[in-house]
Amino acid sequence: MNVRPDQLADILDTQLHPVYVIAGDEPLQVMEAADRVRARCRQLDFADREVFDVDVGFDWQQFQDQADSLSLFASRRILDLRMPSAKPGRVGAQVLSAYTARIPQDTVLLITAGRLDAAQKKSAWFKALDRVGVVTQCWAIPPERLPAWLQQRFLSRGMRASKEVVDYVAHRVEGNLLAAAQEIDKLALLVGAGSVDIDAVREAVADSSRFDVFELADSALAGDCQRAIRVLHGLQAEGVEPVLVNWALAKDIRLLATLAKNANSSDSAFRKAGVWQKRVPLLRSCLARHPAERLERLLQRCAAIDAVSKGQQPGNVWDELQTVAYMLAA
Repeated sequence: MNVRPDQLADILDTQLHPVYVIAGDEPLQVMEAADRVRARCRQLDFADREVFDVDVGFDWQQFQDQADSLSLFASRRILDLRMPSAKPGRVGAQVLSAYTARIPQDTVLLITAGRLDAAQKKSAWFKALDRVGVVTQCWAIPPERLPAWLQQRFLSRGMRASKEVVDYVAHRVEGNLLAAAQEIDKLALLVGAGSVDIDAVREAVADSSRFDVFELADSALAGDCQRAIRVLHGLQAEGVEPVLVNWALAKDIRLLATLAKNANSSDSAFRKAGVWQKRVPLLRSCLARHPAERLERLLQRCAAIDAVSKGQQPGNVWDELQTVAYMLAA
């Protein structure tokens, strides 16, 4: 049975199914949908949870043994199967199909996965899971629907946001729902419940006296070297994780490299890439400064910075980030 993410709560309240498949490439929706399933199971006294992370060397026999090991007197439990690629492989497909034929009592199988393509939806293992359980697919929210999503998110936190506030947040998060949720949660702490206008938000942001990674990326894209470096130093002083800083820079550089490589900077290309309209001039100005080859080199440097931040390569991660920010702004 297929249900939308916004229908899942009602389905859970009505009936608990033995299998839930939550798939998609929108991490916040996948995470929150899975949290709803776990929370409902806890309410119904599912006290135990076994977590399985499916990677290249995953042992499907271990999963099958755990599924078959529940005794008559064991407590209720959740089998939490995390499958990022949404491809279980030949052995995994057989195990999942077999599981649906002999579902253990007092057990809920929760599968979180990446986006399911057409071939996977037609596969025997997926059809078997769909027959006995609930499938929720989480799609990315297109730019034209993002303001409505943000308004609903504000309301869920007890806040009534003006159009200017919604546009402000949409500009900062660029369609990244996880970043949007964090931004709204931060505003809820700084501004509080009730009506929120743009002046209150700007005052709250100013009072917090914090730079953020989005300001760094925008400054670099705009060609403002001095501000980009100042923001970067502020992030370092505040203890922001360098991997988050690198992500913000690499996200925009990757988009620019793709557009430059395809020689396509039309309005439709930006819309297709999910770029918020107010950021289009900023990205265009950066494209005018950098050829595709240079953007590719910057992207390679971001990959190297990721390795440095994880201790896989030697180097000073903040010095490397400063170099990339400066080169992007130059």
